[in-house]
Amino acid sequence: MSKTIFQKICDGELPARIVYQDDLVVAFHDINPQAPTHVLIVPRKPIRNLAAVTAEDAPLLGHLMVKAAEVARQLGVAESGWRMVFNSGPDAGEAVPHLHGHILGGRKMGWPPG
Repeated sequence: MSKTIFQKICDGELPARIVYQDDLVVAFHDINPQAPTHVLIVPRKPIRNLAAVTAEDAPLLGHLMVKAAEVARQLGVAESGWRMVFNSGPDAGEAVPHLHGHILGGRKMGWPPG
C-alpha cells in the first residue's frame, strides 16, 4: 500500500504546520479548517481507522489522547471547550485512510454533530 498524505507528513516528506510531535504521534494544523482551531493528531504507526484498531494499539491510543489534551491546552481551547472527532469509514466522512483525530475548538459547537 502506498503512503498516505499523513504518513508522508509524519515521515517529513511533506510540509505541515506542526504543533506537536514525538516518537509516536504528530499534531498539525488542518489545511481546510472547520473551526478557528482545527488540528489533526495522527499516530506515526499507519493504522487505517478506528475499525482497524487492535488491543495492541491501546497504549498508543492512550498516548494520542493525552497528547491531544496537551495540544488543546497549548492552543488555548482547553478551558472554553474543544471537540475530538474520529471519522471511521466513508459514511462517516473519512477522507484519508490513516487514523487521525480532529481537535476542534475556538467556537461553540452544535449538537448533534453531522
